[in-house]
Amino acid sequence: MTSIGGAASSMVDWNLAVATATRLMRPGPDVSRDEARAVVAELRRHARSAEEHVRGFTNLGTPETHDTPLLVVDRPGWVRANVAGFRELLKPLLDKMQERRGTSPGTMVMGAVGGKVTGVELGMLLSFLASRVLGQYETFAPATRDLPAGAHGGGRLLLVAPNIVHVERELDVEPHDFRLWVTLHEETHRTQFTAVPWLRDHLEGEIQAFLGETDVDPMTVLERVREAAQSLVGGRPEGEEGDEGRSLVEIVQTPAQREILGRLTAVMSLLEGHADYVMDGVGPEVVPSVAEIREKFQQRRAKGASRLDMALRKLLGLDAKLRQYRDGERFVRAVVDEVGMEGFNRVWTSPNTLPTKAEIGKPADWITRVHRKPEA
Repeated sequence: MTSIGGAASSMVDWNLAVATATRLMRPGPDVSRDEARAVVAELRRHARSAEEHVRGFTNLGTPETHDTPLLVVDRPGWVRANVAGFRELLKPLLDKMQERRGTSPGTMVMGAVGGKVTGVELGMLLSFLASRVLGQYETFAPATRDLPAGAHGGGRLLLVAPNIVHVERELDVEPHDFRLWVTLHEETHRTQFTAVPWLRDHLEGEIQAFLGETDVDPMTVLERVREAAQSLVGGRPEGEEGDEGRSLVEIVQTPAQREILGRLTAVMSLLEGHADYVMDGVGPEVVPSVAEIREKFQQRRAKGASRLDMALRKLLGLDAKLRQYRDGERFVRAVVDEVGMEGFNRVWTSPNTLPTKAEIGKPADWITRVHRKPEA
């Protein structure tokens, strides 16, 4: 494995993160080689048909706008892709932290040690997530030798085949229907970003602004992470008030970041809710058992797999992501019911027409603002 150079890599040993995640991740479901090939081929077919279904339902994009590749990957492949994306997105912040820390021999040695520790911790996190993600549109993915990306600004659609097989077996649903249902959701994300050219740059700008406001003193960040971990395992003294119950993302932020995070939360709620709405809207016509799949999947999504799973979801802020699916879907449904799909699609006009965090909970306020309709 080739090493990754540069200042940012000294803060995080990315290669060690990949190796750690690969070593610790759970084995995938038991499938034969022929079965695996058949699953991969079917997911590719479903992705092609899902593209047409999503485009027809949403009136977004054209065949020419879909320039991003589809990759059907295993769990190690998902880890490699995400490490590449993390490295690209976090490089400005890590370079800033490296500059703040200095380049004396002592700090260089400590940095190398710290980079390995961080690499192991990131690998542990990715090993947890690698068995849970069914699919993902990687918005900020750079092209690598093994992982192609879109020609115009990156991006690629990942479908994690072993996880899809695992969940369809766990839920005891019709495999072909479930695979198409999953690809409908993920294909909606690809359509969002390929049909709305400004969306990627807007999101990246918000994320970089969030990271730019980070307190770049590594010791302060580590202390906040330690506090989060103590809260997770009950290490905080009984009765002490503070950050208990908050996610890691919520703890490691400044007041300025809270404003940015509010805007990011609104956008992510929109994107996730829109994907769920499209998946359910297209589903009844092309997925015969969609009602059964939806009910069982919602139950699984809500309860988590174990106490540890629920604790980690809380720490990582994944509970907030579950709320994003629910709140965002309600927003999209309410707006489409009121002004139709074309009226809803005005949300993609510019950053100014995106809903605020408050408007996600009050769709009528967004309609009033964007469509200039006075309240009755």
